[in-house]
Amino acid sequence: VRMGHRDASISDVGIPDLISSFSDTAEQERDLFYLRKINQLRLDQTGSDADLEARIESFELAFRMQMEAPPLFDVAKETQATKSLYGIEDELTASFGRQCLLAARMSEAGVRFVQCTHGYWDQHSNLAKQHSKLAHEVDLPIAGLLKDLQGRGLLDETLVIWGGEFGRTPTAQGKDGRDHNPHAFTWWMAGGGVRPGFSYGVTDDYGYYATRQKVHVHDLHATILHLLGVDHERLTYRYGGRDFRLTDVAGDVVSSVVSL
Repeated sequence: VRMGHRDASISDVGIPDLISSFSDTAEQERDLFYLRKINQLRLDQTGSDADLEARIESFELAFRMQMEAPPLFDVAKETQATKSLYGIEDELTASFGRQCLLAARMSEAGVRFVQCTHGYWDQHSNLAKQHSKLAHEVDLPIAGLLKDLQGRGLLDETLVIWGGEFGRTPTAQGKDGRDHNPHAFTWWMAGGGVRPGFSYGVTDDYGYYATRQKVHVHDLHATILHLLGVDHERLTYRYGGRDFRLTDVAGDVVSSVVSL
């Protein structure tokens, strides 16, 4: 589930087509029951039909989402302490705080993947002012998410990843800006089998290039997959004279960041 995008408040963002066009739930249940009977009759006549069974499952999944998802997006009944933890009632942190709170609620409900988004970090000018504002918008909510997951007993089994696609150069660009820097930048991870309380990787004195304990993006992906219980080399196929896998053609698990 992906939440948030440019120029839209998270309070206005939901799952597309989540609200049913039926007049009421009872009407939808009757129609789905009738559809299920027709589909089952067809299966009885023809035997196993993977396409039909897949369509049946998709209808049932859509109905479950319509029943279960709307209450997850209603944070009005959360305690004052929880709202304060995420900064829900502070204009500066409200939007991203709501995303983080919803991420915790959905994780608790069994959603396997949740993406929170926060944009406008690509500052080629006016970086000092804008990055300071952006950091204040996310600092409290993300700390609240980690604390809340810990309190719900979910942090140890939930992998939290924070990062972007590149960093910023240590040298200035234009008027108080920084260009893209793909050579050295930071991601952090918490929970889910990650070794806590340490940093991995070293840059030069200027923060321009990684110099020791380098982690390529393929290594990062391999490590994330490992933490999720997936062997990135298990699915390997030959194409164009090269062996491709889930991490392209390369990548090793960075065992130093894994707690187990």
